[in-house]
Amino acid sequence: MLELLRVMKRRLTGGSYTPAAPFSDLEQFGVLQCLRKPDKIAPPKADSISAEGRKSLLTVKRICPIHAEPVQYNRREFLKVAGAGAACLALPGVVRGAAKRDLPNIVYILADDMGYGDVACLNKDGKIPTPNMDRLAREGMVFTDAHSGSAVCTPTRYGVLTGRYCWRSRLKRGVLNGSSPALIEDGRMTVASLLKEHGYKTACVGKWHLGLGGGKKTDYSKPLRPGPNDVGFDYFFGIPASLDMAPYCYVENDRPTMEPTDTVKKSPSPAFWRGGRIAPDFKHIEVNPTLTRKAVEFIDKTAKQSPGSPFFVYFPLAAPHTPIVPNAEFIGKSGIGVYGDFVCEVDWTVGQVMRALERNNLVENTLIILTSDNGCSPQADFAALAKHGHYPSYRFRGYKADIFEGGHRIPFIARWPKKVKAQTTCDETICLTDLMATAAEIAGRTLPGNAGEDSVSILPALLGKKLDKPLREATVHHSVNGSFAIRQGKWKLELCPGSGGWSAPKPKDAKKQNLPAIQLYDLSIDIGERKNVCKQHPQVVKRLTALLEKYKQQGRSRNL
Repeated sequence: MLELLRVMKRRLTGGSYTPAAPFSDLEQFGVLQCLRKPDKIAPPKADSISAEGRKSLLTVKRICPIHAEPVQYNRREFLKVAGAGAACLALPGVVRGAAKRDLPNIVYILADDMGYGDVACLNKDGKIPTPNMDRLAREGMVFTDAHSGSAVCTPTRYGVLTGRYCWRSRLKRGVLNGSSPALIEDGRMTVASLLKEHGYKTACVGKWHLGLGGGKKTDYSKPLRPGPNDVGFDYFFGIPASLDMAPYCYVENDRPTMEPTDTVKKSPSPAFWRGGRIAPDFKHIEVNPTLTRKAVEFIDKTAKQSPGSPFFVYFPLAAPHTPIVPNAEFIGKSGIGVYGDFVCEVDWTVGQVMRALERNNLVENTLIILTSDNGCSPQADFAALAKHGHYPSYRFRGYKADIFEGGHRIPFIARWPKKVKAQTTCDETICLTDLMATAAEIAGRTLPGNAGEDSVSILPALLGKKLDKPLREATVHHSVNGSFAIRQGKWKLELCPGSGGWSAPKPKDAKKQNLPAIQLYDLSIDIGERKNVCKQHPQVVKRLTALLEKYKQQGRSRNL
């Protein structure tokens, strides 16, 4: 019977990986200058391919017959064994097991409060050197019109992992704190749980900020459940919330490495943090190097202990968010102050991850994405940066928390040498909620109707396919105070007076000034959002307002 099961399994999982169709040329509307620069860093070595692997590629369309010694079974015994075998093979990771080595590793680096203009290759006038991010761009694809699901921390993270706009959850505005209960609903599919079903080893290393525990207030003396381990992550190491929010402690899986039993006073800017509880083993300045080391350790360990098994690393950084505390080796590196130096440290972190992939021969079939959760925070000291000619929001209006582009248009770079053509750009409008549908398509999974409600796969764009229509019908933006905007093509409709956030005119000031509650901008000619044309285009306002209302009422924006 065991032999029959083996034969059945071979037949059901037989066949080799079929390479994707050749890349088609993608229209280049905005090829970035940095992509044309000669690469001064030697490219990483491609994965070594075993003799067996080469043979499978050569026989991609041929299914070889399987020969086994004849085994005699009566009909009843055969049906019993066959039924058991079919049930066994239907389990996650069994049928898919033979093909899982063809699934790419996915590393998702989410910087914290890093602006579009902070990445050198995206801002030719920028003053911060980011050689590792620039190299990633040269070796991959840059998306010039990428957006976070919200203009602040927690909602964006919820959207990344669930593929659902956070305003559909209990959190309608603002962010969680370090003692908030878990935000992701029990039983909701996440990117991690989806990939885990398909044989992925999953890890989250970094700033969680999605709540821990099920009570009204998190008790750090008890197991922190529900938490990352309950939404699909095999391993978690990180901090509960932002680096400026107490309690300050490291959490490994569902327990603090040390309880936050001490207290720390509030610290002033730029090394701003709130006063509160802190663990004896916690120092703010050590957090970024510690998280970097833990992420790299997971990659090294998984490559060694589970060779051939794909992994997913969700790496939400705690930098360059406040407290702005670059380590000594980065002080003065940017030449424009401590914020620039902290971005340099983030770039170093990106480089450490890239080198971990290289030394483990994982570069070729790893999709690595670098992005940010929202725009740059005013804690960076924009006035001081402007004196050096550096503008974190690039040419966009506003910054973190705002409904304006500077609040949610973010850097987005993707490298996957096996599939994504190097030195390419894409001008499609995408959203960070799109990771869910993209991961599902990569894994060959169809999303159910109650998952990834606002997620659209960007895989066709990554593969350089010609698109007959935009990937997304429209994209919804959300500010810190709960204001909405909707973007479709060149049109952006903002349903609030002023910024809806922290830049001028702030919500209260906008009301006092009796500013219009409806703003419509044609981004094709007014990327700075300065000329409100809502009165000139009432039909556009009506159409986009109706579409936003439809998305709200039907509970989804993704078409089934």
